[in-house]
Amino acid sequence: MGRWEPGARERLVVAAVDLFTEQGYDATTVAQIAERAGVTKSTFFRHFPDKRELLVAGQETLCRLLTEGIAGAPGDATPLEAVAAGLERAAITMGPGSRELAPRLKAAVAASTELQERDTLKTVSLAAAMTAALVARGVPDPTAALAGELGVLAFKRGYAEWAEDARGADGELAGYTLAALDELRAASASLG
Repeated sequence: MGRWEPGARERLVVAAVDLFTEQGYDATTVAQIAERAGVTKSTFFRHFPDKRELLVAGQETLCRLLTEGIAGAPGDATPLEAVAAGLERAAITMGPGSRELAPRLKAAVAASTELQERDTLKTVSLAAAMTAALVARGVPDPTAALAGELGVLAFKRGYAEWAEDARGADGELAGYTLAALDELRAASASLG
C-alpha cells in the first residue's frame, strides 16, 4: 500500500499523533510537530490554535455531515432512522488514512488525561449537534437527546470496530456504525 500523502493539516495531525504516542503529549512541542510534518510553526498556527486542538481536527466537518444527514432523512423517518442517515453521511469523510491513524490516536488519547478530556468534549459536541438536528425535525427534546446519544455511541463503537477489523479492510465505516446502531437499538428495547 502506498504512503498516505495528505496536505499540511492532515500531516500535522499524523505527526502530532505519532509524537504523542512516541514521547507523550506533555513532552511534545508545537515545534516538533511542525518539523515532523515538514511545515513551519506559523503554518501549524494557521491550522490550529494549540496542540490540544489537533485531536478534534475535522470535528466541525463531522458535526456538519451528521446534521446534514439527519436533516436530509425522509420526513417520515423515525429519530433513529434519521440518526442512521447522519451516520451514513458522516462516514464518507473516513477513508484509509483515518483507519490507519485510528490505533495511534487511541493510544495517544489513552496516555494523556488532557487528551481524554478533549475527547470527551468532542463526544458531547457530536451528541449536541445530532440532538439539535433532530429537534429541528420536530423530535421532542428527550427523544432527540436519547437518539443523539445513541448516535454518538454507535459512531464510536462502529469506528473502533472498523479501525481494528483487519479482516474487513475493504469495509466502509458506514456498515460498522449502522450495525452498532442496530445493536444499540436492540439493547435499548430490552431495557423495557
